[in-house]
Amino acid sequence: MQKAAVGDLRSEQLVNLAIEYQIRQINSDQSNVQDNPFFIADLGQVTRQHRRWKLNLPSVQPFYAVKCNSDSLLLRTLAGLGTGFDCASIEEMRSVLTLGVDPARIIFANPCKSAAALNYASEAGIVTTVFDNIDELDTIRHHMPEAQLLLRVYANDASALISFGDKFGAPACMTRTLLKRAKELSLDVIGVSFHVGTGANDLSSFQKAIKDARVAFDQAESLGFNMRIVDVGGGFQDKNFGEIASTIRNCLAERFPSTTRFIAEPGRFYARAAFTLVCRVISRRRQVGEVCREQVDMLYQNDGLYGNFMNCLMEKEIFRPILIPDEISFKDRESGSHRYTIWGPTCDGCDYVVRDTTLPCEAKVRDWLKYKNMGAYTNATATRFNGFSTSTFTLYVDSELPNQI
Repeated sequence: MQKAAVGDLRSEQLVNLAIEYQIRQINSDQSNVQDNPFFIADLGQVTRQHRRWKLNLPSVQPFYAVKCNSDSLLLRTLAGLGTGFDCASIEEMRSVLTLGVDPARIIFANPCKSAAALNYASEAGIVTTVFDNIDELDTIRHHMPEAQLLLRVYANDASALISFGDKFGAPACMTRTLLKRAKELSLDVIGVSFHVGTGANDLSSFQKAIKDARVAFDQAESLGFNMRIVDVGGGFQDKNFGEIASTIRNCLAERFPSTTRFIAEPGRFYARAAFTLVCRVISRRRQVGEVCREQVDMLYQNDGLYGNFMNCLMEKEIFRPILIPDEISFKDRESGSHRYTIWGPTCDGCDYVVRDTTLPCEAKVRDWLKYKNMGAYTNATATRFNGFSTSTFTLYVDSELPNQI
């Protein structure tokens, strides 16, 4: 069995043990904590993803996109692995700096920044940032004149889970004008960046983006800028990472000299598989009577669309719950497949998690539902709608440590 597969098996075993432990703790606690969802985070999975990154993109330094998941132990683990950090706000920069990370390992990668945020970055010693419009250059000149700039060029994968082309990236017809303005303002442009979109699928979008980056690179050099960085953005997924990595490697090698520094902004690639979410069934509606016979039964759990399941709305993700029956009522239930719609806890009619899912037996109130791959854009996008908390307890394990399992 390959090393990665062994690690994944150890991870699943360890996560399941941690879930059992946490459920026992909750069941013995008479406080309201029993009505709260919780995460199990396997930091060993993050380490394995980093090895996979280094194997497939050895010449590209990852700068983790903090917006994806700002969990402090996740950030500390990534800092220990040597990654950089892509920050988009004062709070994200502060979270990383608090860990003792060198400001040189941080990119302020938001193309449209407030004056206060630029002042904070400048005072903290963070110098690398991004621009894609004329007005941004004027703001940078006033608040962060020492900045080392990356020109973000237009790139777009229309098939991505979330496309960025409508919001960010200078089109080809504007790049020379932007570079000339940067020169007039005596600003230092050192590279080019792009981002094809979250959850990219189209290999040609990376090919085109790298080609366009080369054009902007040449334009900048012709104006006297010392260009040395290419940022290939983020959007990487597990399912096609090998193909995309191969495309990026080949295109970069074809268009840029080996002396160029290549970086990227992966988020979900590192965080998604590392977190498992466990929710409790807090209510149930069984469809009874002749009229309702053909309708699907309903489960209501303690987390939903406005909590850790925002990807149901943003990315149309289909969640696949795994039933963990409550020990007390395990024997007293109907066997055989049961279909359910699963709803969140708010009073909003849009707050559903799964429209139609099949569980291996009857589910009851106090049962638990496990959801894998819940580390990306989950708690980071949670709201306090209807008065529900955005704070979700996390229990940490590390399947890479030899003394676990």
